[in-house]
This record gives sequence, C-alpha cells and structure tokens, in this order.
Amino acid sequence: MSDFLKSIIKEVGNEYASLVADGVEAGDVESYIDTGSYIFNALLSGSLYGGLPSNKITTLAGESATGKTYFLMGIVKNFLDKDPEAGVIYFESESALTKQLIVDRGIDPKRMVIMPVTTVQEFRHDALKTLDSYITYNEADRKPLFLCLDSLGMLSTTKEVEDTAEGKETRDMTRAQVLKAAFRVLTLKLGRAKVPMVVTNHTYDVIGSMFPQKEMGGGAGLKYAASSIIYLSKRKEKVGTEVVGSIIHCKNHKSRLTVENKIVDVRLTYSEGLDKYYGLLELAEKYDIFKKVSTRYELPDGSKQFGKTILNNPETYFTEEIMAKLEECAAKEFKYATSN
Repeated sequence: MSDFLKSIIKEVGNEYASLVADGVEAGDVESYIDTGSYIFNALLSGSLYGGLPSNKITTLAGESATGKTYFLMGIVKNFLDKDPEAGVIYFESESALTKQLIVDRGIDPKRMVIMPVTTVQEFRHDALKTLDSYITYNEADRKPLFLCLDSLGMLSTTKEVEDTAEGKETRDMTRAQVLKAAFRVLTLKLGRAKVPMVVTNHTYDVIGSMFPQKEMGGGAGLKYAASSIIYLSKRKEKVGTEVVGSIIHCKNHKSRLTVENKIVDVRLTYSEGLDKYYGLLELAEKYDIFKKVSTRYELPDGSKQFGKTILNNPETYFTEEIMAKLEECAAKEFKYATSN
C-alpha cells in the first residue's frame, strides 16, 4: 500500500506531500530554538530545553512600548550565540533599528541582515525569495537561519501606497486577504525549509466587549498561520530610582504545542538581556520543590534561603538534580495530558 500511495504522490507532483511514516515535511517539529529563558522555552514547547519550533511561525503581540522589539533582540542574540554559523534575516517595517543598537545588544552585525519592507507584497516577495534560495542548497550544507518580521502592524499594501500618493484617504479593504494569502504560502515554505520565523504585531482593546479583551491586528491570516501567539505586557524593574529592565508577562494566547492561556513572567535587563533562570522559582514553589516558609524558601536539603538570594545565584541553587525535577514539572504545567 505504501508504494501505491507514494506513486500517487509522484503523479500529483505536490512538493510538500509525504507519507506520514516518512515524516510530515511541513508539519513535524524536529527541533527547537532556545530563547534564552528556561520558563519561556517551557511556555512555547513544554520543555525547559525547548523553545521556538524550528519550522513554525511564532508571534509576539502587545501594545506599543511593551518591549516586543527588545524582547525579540534577546532571542536573536541567543540564537546567534548558540551557533557561530547561524544567520538572521530581519524584515523591518518601523525603521527603528540602528547598527549601534544591534551592536550594543551584543549581536554580531556580520551575521544579521536588515531588509526594510514597506508593504505586505514586498515582505511576501522578499521572504519567499529568501526561502526559495535557501531551499536550493543541499540540506547538509544549509546553515541555521532565523527570519523575523518587526512589525506586521506597520506594513501597508501596494494599494494604500498608491492611494496615498494620489491624495486618496480610502482604506484598503483587501489588506486582510493579502496578508492571509502571504502567510498561507509562507507556512508551507518555512516547514519545508525548516526555518523558524518570529513576527511582532500590535494589539488593541476590543470595544464593546463585556470583559476587557485584547485583539491582534492584521486580520485572521497570522492567527491561523502562527503556531504560537504570545501576548506581552510589562512593568518596569528598578534599582532605586534607575530603570534597569522590565518584567514581561507572557500569555500563551494560542498554541498548537502547549496548553493555552498559561502565563509566565520573564526578566529582561538592559545590560544582560533575557534572564535564563527567572521564573523557575515560581515553578519550583508551585510543585513543592522549594517550599515557602514565611519569607524564605526551604530547599530539598532542608536549608532555607531568601528568594532574592536564589535569584542572584541561580547556578548554585538550580542544580542538575533540581533542573531534572523542574523539567518534569514543566511538562505537567505546559503540555497537554495524554490521559486522565
């Protein structure tokens, strides 16, 4: 039967079709990209050592000034730091990035390409050409590649640009359809090329809803295409009166891999980027690995420490044994159960 089915695939000529036993080329997640934060990895993949799916679209959405770009820069830095041969293609629509900002974040400017894009059509063309070129290489010769779009909300359409040039103020009602078509094709191409993409987008308050709700702009195209959609909000972190970074609340609004509506906090500092261990203390407390006793935590060896002491010296307290227990807890907390 398998030979018969393979002959059908050959006759049809669909480049993305495959026998399930051989792996679903555009669907199976073979590996993950470490984000630089254990707890954010778990939110996305169910494992502290997972992260962004290596062939899917992940969306970071939030209101203006919630740190979407800064957060994405931290992920880009970690991706490049993990592999000296890795590269990043960064589609940029806000004209917000400068070489100095990128260098100041510790990102290697020789391995990052900035591609300014103005319209959805321009982004679609450039992204697909990039992936088509990447796919022409033998799989063994391909270097790790990471695509970013920052941000979707700022992209106009060719019609909007033309109307503006002619002095018209009419809204392009086809924008959502153009976006949907673009991401429909991109999803398949990313799966085949085994390349991850992160898209940042804006959110807005839904008017007239009974309860306060956030909605992501751009229509349904990205909502359907994204494997995960994370809503971000933040509060400033201060030392005295000086703002040194942000605590970013990450809500798993949509996911095909982990339980939806889970919320974790990650710490992003201006000097160090993403804090790898931040968020693990709360996970350890929830599953009684560290037990809260008054203002301190009781550790498995019976000793007691303040939370601040643990966070300031994470390698001392999050030992290999503790991390193994936390990995089991992460699976319980973020993965779908296989039975009652």
